[in-house]
Amino acid sequence: MKRLFGTDGIRGVANREPMTAKTAFQIGRAGAYLFKDKVSPKILVGKDTRISGDMIESALAAGICSMGVNVLKVGIVPTPAVAYLTRAYQANCGVVISASHNPFDNNGIKYFQGSGYKFSDSEEEEIEGIYFENRTKDEWPTGKDIGKIEYLSSIATRKYIEYLKTTIPHDFNLKGIKVILDCANGASFSIAPQLFNELGIKTITINNKPNGININHNCGSTHPASLQKEVLKQQADIGLAFDGDADRVIAVDEKGNIVDGDQIMAICALNLIKKNQLLNKKVVTTVMSNLGFDQAIKKAYGKVIRTNVGDRYVLETMQKANAVLGGEQSGHIIFLKYGTTGDGLLTSLQLLRVIWEEEKSLSHLASIMKKYPQIILNFRVKDKKLFYECININRTIKKIEKELAGEGRIFIRPSGTEPLIRILLEGQDKEKLEKISQELKEVFEKEDI
Repeated sequence: MKRLFGTDGIRGVANREPMTAKTAFQIGRAGAYLFKDKVSPKILVGKDTRISGDMIESALAAGICSMGVNVLKVGIVPTPAVAYLTRAYQANCGVVISASHNPFDNNGIKYFQGSGYKFSDSEEEEIEGIYFENRTKDEWPTGKDIGKIEYLSSIATRKYIEYLKTTIPHDFNLKGIKVILDCANGASFSIAPQLFNELGIKTITINNKPNGININHNCGSTHPASLQKEVLKQQADIGLAFDGDADRVIAVDEKGNIVDGDQIMAICALNLIKKNQLLNKKVVTTVMSNLGFDQAIKKAYGKVIRTNVGDRYVLETMQKANAVLGGEQSGHIIFLKYGTTGDGLLTSLQLLRVIWEEEKSLSHLASIMKKYPQIILNFRVKDKKLFYECININRTIKKIEKELAGEGRIFIRPSGTEPLIRILLEGQDKEKLEKISQELKEVFEKEDI
Protein backbone atom coordinates (compact mmCIF):
# COMPACT_ATOMS: atom_id res chain seq x y z
CA MET A 1 0.00 0.00 0.00
CA LYS A 2 1.12 3.57 -0.68
CA ARG A 3 2.00 5.61 2.39
CA LEU A 4 0.91 9.05 3.59
CA PHE A 5 1.88 8.78 7.23
CA GLY A 6 5.48 8.89 8.38
CA THR A 7 6.81 8.33 11.88
CA ASP A 8 4.83 11.28 13.23
CA GLY A 9 1.79 11.94 11.07
CA ILE A 10 1.66 13.33 7.55
CA ARG A 11 4.38 15.92 6.89
CA GLY A 12 5.55 18.01 3.97
CA VAL A 13 5.99 21.47 2.47
CA ALA A 14 2.68 23.33 2.64
CA ASN A 15 0.89 23.64 -0.72
CA ARG A 16 2.94 20.76 -2.10
CA GLU A 17 1.73 17.17 -1.97
CA PRO A 18 0.80 15.70 0.39
CA MET A 19 0.23 18.95 2.33
CA THR A 20 -2.18 20.60 -0.12
CA ALA A 21 -5.70 21.84 0.56
CA LYS A 22 -7.01 19.18 -1.83
CA THR A 23 -5.32 16.35 0.03
CA ALA A 24 -6.25 17.82 3.44
CA PHE A 25 -9.89 17.84 2.32
CA GLN A 26 -9.69 14.17 1.31
CA ILE A 27 -7.82 13.23 4.49
CA GLY A 28 -10.56 14.98 6.46
CA ARG A 29 -13.14 12.86 4.65
CA ALA A 30 -11.12 9.66 5.13
CA GLY A 31 -10.71 10.26 8.86
CA ALA A 32 -14.38 11.19 9.28
CA TYR A 33 -15.40 8.03 7.36
CA LEU A 34 -14.23 6.01 10.37
CA PHE A 35 -16.80 7.68 12.62
CA LYS A 36 -19.68 8.67 10.32
CA ASP A 37 -22.00 5.98 11.70
CA LYS A 38 -21.43 6.93 15.35
CA VAL A 39 -24.08 8.85 17.29
CA SER A 40 -23.38 12.60 16.93
CA PRO A 41 -19.80 12.07 15.71
CA LYS A 42 -17.29 14.88 16.26
CA ILE A 43 -13.62 15.48 15.55
CA LEU A 44 -11.58 18.06 17.45
CA VAL A 45 -9.08 20.13 15.43
CA GLY A 46 -6.21 22.33 16.67
CA LYS A 47 -3.19 23.96 15.01
CA ASP A 48 0.02 25.89 15.59
CA THR A 49 0.92 29.37 14.26
CA ARG A 50 2.17 28.54 10.74
CA ILE A 51 0.87 30.70 7.92
CA SER A 52 -0.43 27.56 6.17
CA GLY A 53 -2.42 26.48 9.23
CA ASP A 54 -5.59 28.32 8.19
CA MET A 55 -5.54 26.77 4.71
CA ILE A 56 -5.01 23.22 5.95
CA GLU A 57 -7.50 23.65 8.80
CA SER A 58 -10.23 24.99 6.51
CA ALA A 59 -9.79 22.19 3.98
CA LEU A 60 -9.61 19.49 6.63
CA ALA A 61 -12.70 20.79 8.44
CA ALA A 62 -14.62 21.03 5.16
CA GLY A 63 -13.75 17.41 4.39
CA ILE A 64 -14.89 16.27 7.82
CA CYS A 65 -18.19 18.20 7.57
CA SER A 66 -18.82 16.87 4.05
CA MET A 67 -18.89 13.38 5.57
CA GLY A 68 -21.61 14.40 8.04
CA VAL A 69 -19.26 14.64 11.03
CA ASN A 70 -19.07 17.73 13.26
CA VAL A 71 -15.87 19.68 13.93
CA LEU A 72 -14.76 21.20 17.24
CA LYS A 73 -12.25 23.94 16.39
CA VAL A 74 -9.99 24.83 19.32
CA GLY A 75 -7.69 27.17 17.37
CA ILE A 76 -4.02 27.67 18.19
CA VAL A 77 -3.09 25.30 21.00
CA PRO A 78 -0.15 23.01 21.84
CA THR A 79 -0.25 19.47 20.44
CA PRO A 80 -0.67 17.95 23.95
CA ALA A 81 -3.67 20.25 24.46
CA VAL A 82 -5.36 18.57 21.48
CA ALA A 83 -4.68 15.17 23.09
CA TYR A 84 -6.21 16.32 26.39
CA LEU A 85 -9.16 18.23 24.89
CA THR A 86 -10.09 15.28 22.66
CA ARG A 87 -10.68 13.31 25.86
CA ALA A 88 -12.27 16.20 27.73
CA TYR A 89 -14.84 16.90 24.99
CA GLN A 90 -15.38 13.18 24.34
CA ALA A 91 -14.58 13.63 20.65
CA ASN A 92 -14.24 10.54 18.48
CA CYS A 93 -10.73 11.64 17.59
CA GLY A 94 -8.50 14.71 17.52
CA VAL A 95 -6.35 16.22 14.79
CA VAL A 96 -3.46 18.64 15.19
CA ILE A 97 -2.13 20.64 12.25
CA SER A 98 1.56 21.21 12.92
CA ALA A 99 5.06 20.30 11.76
CA SER A 100 6.40 20.59 15.31
CA HIS A 101 10.00 21.88 15.36
CA ASN A 102 10.35 21.99 11.55
CA PRO A 103 10.58 25.26 9.53
CA PHE A 104 7.49 27.41 8.92
CA ASP A 105 7.01 26.36 5.29
CA ASN A 106 6.35 22.77 6.40
CA ASN A 107 3.13 21.56 7.96
CA GLY A 108 1.61 18.29 9.09
CA ILE A 109 -1.51 16.42 10.11
CA LYS A 110 -1.48 14.17 13.16
CA TYR A 111 -4.35 12.08 14.55
CA PHE A 112 -5.21 11.28 18.18
CA GLN A 113 -7.62 8.61 19.37
CA GLY A 114 -10.60 9.57 21.51
CA SER A 115 -8.52 8.35 24.46
CA GLY A 116 -5.87 11.00 23.74
CA TYR A 117 -3.23 8.56 22.49
CA LYS A 118 -1.79 8.92 19.00
CA PHE A 119 -3.29 6.77 16.27
CA SER A 120 -1.67 3.36 15.99
CA ASP A 121 0.01 2.19 12.79
CA SER A 122 -3.07 0.11 11.93
CA GLU A 123 -5.41 3.09 12.39
CA GLU A 124 -3.22 5.26 10.15
CA GLU A 125 -3.14 2.47 7.57
CA GLU A 126 -6.94 2.35 7.68
CA ILE A 127 -7.13 6.05 6.82
CA GLU A 128 -4.61 5.49 4.01
CA GLY A 129 -6.70 2.62 2.68
CA ILE A 130 -9.86 4.76 2.66
CA TYR A 131 -7.95 7.60 0.97
CA PHE A 132 -6.15 5.61 -1.75
CA GLU A 133 -9.11 3.33 -2.49
CA ASN A 134 -11.46 6.32 -2.58
CA ARG A 135 -13.99 4.57 -0.38
CA THR A 136 -15.70 7.90 0.36
CA LYS A 137 -16.70 8.55 -3.27
CA ASP A 138 -20.40 7.81 -2.73
CA GLU A 139 -20.66 9.40 0.73
CA TRP A 140 -22.11 12.90 0.25
CA PRO A 141 -24.79 13.59 2.90
CA THR A 142 -27.11 16.55 2.30
CA GLY A 143 -29.48 18.80 4.23
CA LYS A 144 -29.44 18.40 8.01
CA ASP A 145 -26.96 15.51 7.72
CA ILE A 146 -24.03 17.76 6.76
CA GLY A 147 -21.57 18.35 9.60
CA LYS A 148 -21.13 21.72 11.28
CA ILE A 149 -18.32 23.57 13.05
CA GLU A 150 -18.29 24.64 16.70
CA TYR A 151 -15.69 27.25 17.71
CA LEU A 152 -14.22 26.61 21.16
CA SER A 153 -10.88 28.46 21.14
CA SER A 154 -11.04 30.53 24.35
CA ILE A 155 -13.07 28.04 26.41
CA ALA A 156 -10.85 25.14 25.33
CA THR A 157 -7.67 27.04 26.26
CA ARG A 158 -9.13 27.81 29.68
CA LYS A 159 -10.06 24.15 30.19
CA TYR A 160 -6.50 23.06 29.38
CA ILE A 161 -4.90 25.64 31.68
CA GLU A 162 -7.11 24.55 34.56
CA TYR A 163 -6.16 20.94 33.91
CA LEU A 164 -2.43 21.74 33.98
CA LYS A 165 -2.89 23.40 37.36
CA THR A 166 -4.22 20.13 38.78
CA THR A 167 -0.88 18.41 38.06
CA ILE A 168 1.00 20.34 40.77
CA PRO A 169 0.41 20.50 44.56
CA HIS A 170 -2.21 22.94 45.89
CA ASP A 171 0.39 24.73 48.02
CA PHE A 172 2.85 25.09 45.10
CA ASN A 173 4.45 28.52 45.47
CA LEU A 174 7.22 29.92 43.30
CA LYS A 175 6.53 33.62 43.75
CA GLY A 176 10.19 34.27 44.52
CA ILE A 177 11.48 32.76 41.29
CA LYS A 178 12.05 34.51 37.95
CA VAL A 179 11.36 32.51 34.79
CA ILE A 180 12.06 33.35 31.15
CA LEU A 181 9.78 31.64 28.63
CA ASP A 182 10.81 31.19 24.99
CA CYS A 183 7.64 30.33 23.08
CA ALA A 184 9.33 29.79 19.68
CA ASN A 185 6.66 32.06 18.14
CA GLY A 186 4.55 28.94 18.20
CA ALA A 187 1.51 27.37 19.81
CA SER A 188 2.53 28.27 23.38
CA PHE A 189 2.86 32.03 22.68
CA SER A 190 -0.30 32.94 24.59
CA ILE A 191 -1.10 29.96 26.81
CA ALA A 192 2.36 29.61 28.45
CA PRO A 193 2.66 33.16 29.90
CA GLN A 194 -1.01 33.02 30.88
CA LEU A 195 -0.47 29.81 32.86
CA PHE A 196 2.71 30.98 34.57
CA ASN A 197 1.28 34.38 35.48
CA GLU A 198 -1.81 32.77 36.99
CA LEU A 199 0.50 30.64 39.16
CA GLY A 200 2.06 33.83 40.52
CA ILE A 201 5.45 33.19 38.92
CA LYS A 202 7.44 36.24 37.85
CA THR A 203 7.56 35.65 34.10
CA ILE A 204 9.31 37.31 31.18
CA THR A 205 8.34 35.99 27.74
CA ILE A 206 10.38 36.13 24.54
CA ASN A 207 9.61 34.98 20.99
CA ASN A 208 5.89 35.27 21.59
CA LYS A 209 4.88 37.38 18.59
CA PRO A 210 4.05 34.87 15.85
CA ASN A 211 3.51 36.20 12.32
CA GLY A 212 3.06 32.89 10.53
CA ILE A 213 6.64 32.64 9.27
CA ASN A 214 8.81 33.09 12.37
CA ILE A 215 7.85 29.86 14.17
CA ASN A 216 11.03 28.05 15.36
CA HIS A 217 13.22 30.62 13.57
CA ASN A 218 16.40 30.97 15.66
CA CYS A 219 14.38 30.42 18.79
CA GLY A 220 12.68 27.79 20.90
CA SER A 221 13.95 24.40 22.05
CA THR A 222 16.00 23.77 18.90
CA HIS A 223 17.76 27.17 19.09
CA PRO A 224 18.10 28.08 22.79
CA ALA A 225 20.98 30.60 22.41
CA SER A 226 18.70 33.66 22.68
CA LEU A 227 17.13 32.20 25.83
CA GLN A 228 20.56 31.62 27.37
CA LYS A 229 21.46 35.28 26.80
CA GLU A 230 18.14 36.48 28.21
CA VAL A 231 18.46 34.37 31.37
CA LEU A 232 21.87 35.90 32.09
CA LYS A 233 20.73 39.41 31.16
CA GLN A 234 17.65 39.25 33.40
CA GLN A 235 19.47 37.29 36.14
CA ALA A 236 16.65 34.78 36.00
CA ASP A 237 16.48 31.52 37.96
CA ILE A 238 15.45 29.40 34.99
CA GLY A 239 14.66 29.61 31.29
CA LEU A 240 12.21 27.33 29.47
CA ALA A 241 12.22 26.94 25.68
CA PHE A 242 9.33 25.21 23.88
CA ASP A 243 9.21 24.09 20.27
CA GLY A 244 6.62 25.17 17.70
CA ASP A 245 3.82 22.91 18.95
CA ALA A 246 5.00 22.93 22.59
CA ASP A 247 5.18 19.18 23.04
CA ARG A 248 8.80 19.49 24.17
CA VAL A 249 10.87 21.78 26.40
CA ILE A 250 14.55 22.49 26.97
CA ALA A 251 15.63 24.38 30.12
CA VAL A 252 18.43 26.85 30.86
CA ASP A 253 19.84 27.14 34.39
CA GLU A 254 20.66 30.36 36.25
CA LYS A 255 24.24 30.21 34.94
CA GLY A 256 23.10 30.12 31.32
CA ASN A 257 23.78 26.40 30.81
CA ILE A 258 21.43 24.25 28.76
CA VAL A 259 19.58 21.54 30.69
CA ASP A 260 18.36 19.07 28.07
CA GLY A 261 15.65 16.42 28.11
CA ASP A 262 17.96 13.77 29.57
CA GLN A 263 18.82 16.01 32.50
CA ILE A 264 15.20 17.07 33.06
CA MET A 265 14.15 13.41 33.09
CA ALA A 266 16.97 12.53 35.48
CA ILE A 267 16.00 15.37 37.86
CA CYS A 268 12.34 14.35 37.88
CA ALA A 269 13.07 10.59 38.04
CA LEU A 270 15.41 10.88 41.02
CA ASN A 271 12.90 13.07 42.84
CA LEU A 272 10.17 10.48 42.25
CA ILE A 273 12.46 7.61 43.32
CA LYS A 274 13.21 9.50 46.52
CA LYS A 275 9.47 9.74 47.22
CA ASN A 276 8.86 6.12 46.13
CA GLN A 277 6.60 7.39 43.33
CA LEU A 278 8.49 6.10 40.27
CA LEU A 279 6.69 2.86 39.50
CA ASN A 280 9.15 -0.06 39.46
CA LYS A 281 11.92 2.57 39.44
CA LYS A 282 11.84 2.38 35.63
CA VAL A 283 12.48 5.18 33.13
CA VAL A 284 12.16 4.79 29.37
CA THR A 285 14.42 6.72 27.03
CA THR A 286 15.83 6.33 23.53
CA VAL A 287 19.02 5.09 21.95
CA MET A 288 20.08 8.75 21.53
CA SER A 289 20.10 9.54 25.25
CA ASN A 290 23.38 10.30 26.99
CA LEU A 291 25.21 7.45 28.73
CA GLY A 292 25.43 9.72 31.77
CA PHE A 293 21.64 9.40 32.12
CA ASP A 294 21.93 5.64 32.65
CA GLN A 295 24.63 6.15 35.27
CA ALA A 296 22.57 8.71 37.24
CA ILE A 297 19.48 6.47 37.33
CA LYS A 298 21.43 3.29 38.16
CA LYS A 299 23.19 5.07 41.01
CA ALA A 300 19.74 5.57 42.57
CA TYR A 301 18.97 1.86 41.96
CA GLY A 302 16.64 2.69 39.11
CA LYS A 303 16.44 0.99 35.73
CA VAL A 304 16.75 2.59 32.29
CA ILE A 305 14.97 0.99 29.34
CA ARG A 306 16.03 2.17 25.90
CA THR A 307 13.92 2.16 22.76
CA ASN A 308 13.87 3.60 19.24
CA VAL A 309 13.78 7.35 18.65
CA GLY A 310 10.27 8.79 18.56
CA ASP A 311 7.69 9.54 21.23
CA ARG A 312 5.43 6.80 19.86
CA TYR A 313 8.07 4.16 20.63
CA VAL A 314 8.77 5.69 24.03
CA LEU A 315 5.07 5.50 24.91
CA GLU A 316 4.68 1.92 23.64
CA THR A 317 7.68 0.82 25.69
CA MET A 318 6.41 2.66 28.77
CA GLN A 319 3.10 0.84 28.54
CA LYS A 320 4.76 -2.55 28.06
CA ALA A 321 7.21 -1.94 30.93
CA ASN A 322 4.56 -0.40 33.21
CA ALA A 323 6.64 2.79 33.51
CA VAL A 324 5.23 6.22 34.35
CA LEU A 325 8.09 8.39 33.05
CA GLY A 326 9.82 8.38 29.70
CA GLY A 327 11.13 10.71 27.05
CA GLU A 328 13.83 11.94 24.74
CA GLN A 329 16.94 14.07 24.94
CA SER A 330 15.12 16.60 22.74
CA GLY A 331 12.83 17.46 25.65
CA HIS A 332 9.84 15.41 24.56
CA ILE A 333 8.90 13.93 27.95
CA ILE A 334 5.84 11.88 28.93
CA PHE A 335 4.43 11.84 32.47
CA LEU A 336 1.93 9.04 32.00
CA LYS A 337 0.13 9.88 35.25
CA TYR A 338 -0.97 13.19 33.73
CA GLY A 339 -0.83 12.97 29.95
CA THR A 340 -0.83 10.66 26.95
CA THR A 341 1.89 12.43 24.98
CA GLY A 342 4.90 14.71 25.47
CA ASP A 343 3.93 18.08 26.93
CA GLY A 344 6.33 21.02 27.28
CA LEU A 345 4.12 22.96 29.68
CA LEU A 346 3.38 19.96 31.89
CA THR A 347 7.08 19.02 31.97
CA SER A 348 7.98 22.60 32.91
CA LEU A 349 5.60 22.47 35.86
CA GLN A 350 7.01 19.14 37.03
CA LEU A 351 10.56 20.51 36.83
CA LEU A 352 9.55 23.63 38.79
CA ARG A 353 7.83 21.39 41.34
CA VAL A 354 11.14 19.60 42.01
CA ILE A 355 12.98 22.94 42.35
CA TRP A 356 10.31 24.05 44.85
CA GLU A 357 10.27 20.77 46.82
CA GLU A 358 14.03 20.36 47.05
CA GLU A 359 14.80 24.09 47.43
CA LYS A 360 17.79 23.80 45.12
CA SER A 361 18.87 25.73 42.04
CA LEU A 362 18.47 24.15 38.61
CA SER A 363 22.25 24.05 38.14
CA HIS A 364 22.61 22.09 41.38
CA LEU A 365 19.88 19.64 40.41
CA ALA A 366 21.31 19.18 36.90
CA SER A 367 24.76 18.37 38.32
CA ILE A 368 23.47 14.96 39.48
CA MET A 369 23.98 13.78 35.91
CA LYS A 370 27.47 13.82 34.42
CA LYS A 371 27.09 14.18 30.67
CA TYR A 372 29.37 12.37 28.26
CA PRO A 373 30.48 14.61 25.38
CA GLN A 374 28.23 14.13 22.36
CA ILE A 375 28.35 15.42 18.81
CA ILE A 376 25.26 15.10 16.64
CA LEU A 377 25.71 15.45 12.88
CA ASN A 378 22.83 15.95 10.45
CA PHE A 379 23.64 15.06 6.83
CA ARG A 380 21.07 16.18 4.25
CA VAL A 381 20.68 13.51 1.56
CA LYS A 382 18.84 13.04 -1.72
CA ASP A 383 18.35 9.33 -1.05
CA LYS A 384 18.73 7.79 2.43
CA LYS A 385 19.25 4.34 0.89
CA LEU A 386 22.36 5.52 -0.97
CA PHE A 387 23.91 6.61 2.34
CA TYR A 388 23.84 3.05 3.65
CA GLU A 389 25.10 1.63 0.37
CA CYS A 390 28.09 3.98 0.08
CA ILE A 391 31.33 1.96 0.40
CA ASN A 392 33.49 4.88 1.61
CA ILE A 393 31.00 5.89 4.28
CA ASN A 394 30.62 2.31 5.51
CA ARG A 395 34.39 1.88 5.65
CA THR A 396 34.74 5.09 7.67
CA ILE A 397 31.99 4.13 10.10
CA LYS A 398 33.58 0.72 10.78
CA LYS A 399 36.89 2.45 11.45
CA ILE A 400 35.19 4.84 13.91
CA GLU A 401 33.49 1.95 15.70
CA LYS A 402 36.91 0.40 16.36
CA GLU A 403 38.32 3.73 17.57
CA LEU A 404 35.47 4.23 20.08
CA ALA A 405 35.19 0.62 21.23
CA GLY A 406 34.97 0.44 25.02
CA GLU A 407 34.89 4.19 25.58
CA GLY A 408 32.05 5.50 23.44
CA ARG A 409 29.80 4.81 20.50
CA ILE A 410 28.59 5.91 17.08
CA PHE A 411 24.88 5.63 16.36
CA ILE A 412 23.26 6.27 12.97
CA ARG A 413 19.58 6.72 12.14
CA PRO A 414 17.53 8.23 9.32
CA SER A 415 15.17 11.06 10.27
CA GLY A 416 11.55 10.03 10.09
CA THR A 417 10.35 13.53 9.14
CA GLU A 418 13.17 15.11 7.06
CA PRO A 419 15.64 14.02 4.31
CA LEU A 420 18.41 13.70 6.89
CA ILE A 421 20.76 11.06 8.23
CA ARG A 422 21.50 11.75 11.90
CA ILE A 423 24.77 10.52 13.41
CA LEU A 424 25.50 10.55 17.15
CA LEU A 425 29.10 10.39 18.37
CA GLU A 426 29.56 9.88 22.10
CA GLY A 427 32.63 9.27 24.24
CA GLN A 428 34.86 10.43 27.06
CA ASP A 429 37.28 12.49 24.93
CA LYS A 430 35.66 15.51 23.25
CA GLU A 431 38.73 16.35 21.14
CA LYS A 432 38.74 12.84 19.75
CA LEU A 433 35.04 13.13 18.89
CA GLU A 434 35.61 16.44 17.10
CA LYS A 435 38.42 14.92 15.05
CA ILE A 436 36.17 11.97 14.11
CA SER A 437 33.28 14.27 13.19
CA GLN A 438 35.53 16.27 10.89
CA GLU A 439 36.66 13.06 9.20
CA LEU A 440 33.03 12.05 8.68
CA LYS A 441 32.14 15.44 7.19
CA GLU A 442 35.05 15.24 4.74
CA VAL A 443 34.04 11.76 3.58
CA PHE A 444 30.41 12.78 3.22
CA GLU A 445 31.26 15.91 1.19
CA LYS A 446 33.02 13.76 -1.39
CA GLU A 447 29.93 11.62 -1.94
CA ASP A 448 26.93 12.69 -4.00
CA ILE A 449 24.04 11.03 -2.18
